[in-house]
Amino acid sequence: MSKARLVITAVLVEGRSQSQVARDYGVSQSWISRLIKRYTLEGDAAFTPRSKRPHTSPRRLPRSTIDLIIELRRTLTGKGLDAGPHTIAWHLQHHHHLQVSTASISRHLHAAGLVEPAPAKRPKSSYIRFAAAQPNERWQADFTHWRLAAGTDTEILSWLDDCSRLAISVTAHRRVTATTVANEFTKAVAQHGIPYSTLTDNGMVFTTRFAGGKGGRNSYEAELHRLGIRQINSTPNHPTTCGKVERFQQTLKKWLTHQPKATTIDELQTQLDAFTDEYNYRRPHRS
Repeated sequence: MSKARLVITAVLVEGRSQSQVARDYGVSQSWISRLIKRYTLEGDAAFTPRSKRPHTSPRRLPRSTIDLIIELRRTLTGKGLDAGPHTIAWHLQHHHHLQVSTASISRHLHAAGLVEPAPAKRPKSSYIRFAAAQPNERWQADFTHWRLAAGTDTEILSWLDDCSRLAISVTAHRRVTATTVANEFTKAVAQHGIPYSTLTDNGMVFTTRFAGGKGGRNSYEAELHRLGIRQINSTPNHPTTCGKVERFQQTLKKWLTHQPKATTIDELQTQLDAFTDEYNYRRPHRS
């Protein structure tokens, strides 16, 4: 039996005074008075604890703002763009002059069923994170495959600044070779200046230093040597070393998937230029 029921029984059935019952049960007399009043009005409902939720929530987001968060999520996702809480918060601030915390945005996205549960992943704390301290301190590069509408295979070469995450160069090619890498790198240097170092994997288009002990330099490496640029290559089977450019390529391919399939290299390059403009200047960066 609950204490509230014992108190009601003692006062109304046994006829004991409220002050005596308060002393016997270690409660305040004012609480007993309120309990009896509620029992008189509501009956047994008086024994059910009332919700402590406030009648009003001054800091609760307006319905219009919640609807806008959901609309932004769907619009950005439909375009193949990042639609996480940080991106939505950036759009709310820059385009709608609304300040909303990422925690609130995340909560309303979950409530709307717009977040798919992610499988258990390796904790971020287990990674050793590194990043260049200044722009042009290190450029990352990699290339990935993309198929045109008619089934023709192409390759996309990307250069990314490690510090600022600026997409320095994103170009489409029938096939990426060491000469291709050297040519695009020379163009990027002419536009953005000479980097202190570069970071790539051990693909033959980036290095021939480990090619069966033959040594020598390919055309890209020769250009690095001529300019006095430090060349860094990731350890084999450790893709996280080049994680920034790898993640960039995932974002790029996600966006391309939501665009009309290009039929030619030139059409693909036009799409890459549009993406680069969006990525560099029309979205939030969290580097």
